[in-house]
Amino acid sequence: MGRAFEFRKGRKLKRWSAMAKTFTRIGKDMVMAIKSGGPDPNSNSRLRAVMQNAKAANMPKENVERAIKRATDKDTSDYKEVLFEGYAPHGIAVLIETATDNNNRTVANVRSYFNKHDGSLGTSGSVEFMFDHKCHFLIPNTGKDLEELELELIDYGVEEIFEDEEGIMVYGDFPAFGAIQKALEHELGLEILSSGFERIPTITKQLTPEQEADVEKLLEKLEEDEDVQHVYHTMG
Repeated sequence: MGRAFEFRKGRKLKRWSAMAKTFTRIGKDMVMAIKSGGPDPNSNSRLRAVMQNAKAANMPKENVERAIKRATDKDTSDYKEVLFEGYAPHGIAVLIETATDNNNRTVANVRSYFNKHDGSLGTSGSVEFMFDHKCHFLIPNTGKDLEELELELIDYGVEEIFEDEEGIMVYGDFPAFGAIQKALEHELGLEILSSGFERIPTITKQLTPEQEADVEKLLEKLEEDEDVQHVYHTMG
């Protein structure tokens, strides 16, 4: 198996356990998708992907409708996607994706988390190069041969396919998202259960349990912040 498989397996115990946080994250994605491409999922591939993710997360219908209403309201602030980079204790690189309507607040909060937990907030480009930006799709397991499926999709930018307990995971490079989405839905007629993007570390560092606990304290504070969408790190 490739790096995407190992990365996903290692994140099975990830901390996105609070459904309220998950719904908030999807709601922000929906606002950004609608403001950038309109409210029709048939013509807005980004919104279509967010709607699929909402369904996969069992997001209540009223939450989805509320997010759509907020996105189409002219008084609703748009969210700006801002990337933060830094180091946790023991030399662990950390990459934080945020969606914020108040950048000053987000910067102050993120900096305070690093300072209080013996980390350091870095400058743009300081750790991003340690991560590969990938897109991924979850499709139902139809019993189709994985090698055959990979051969059908390789020309669209697919790099890795493997079986997951939830279905079949399809990974490709970040810019290939649209091409892979179109190939799965239109060329092969496959249902996309969920999709998204991930930053996969190109190198990882092993720590002692005590050192891991130090890093976890920072990661938990970051992930609790309402402006934070995703947190990635190089801890093995």
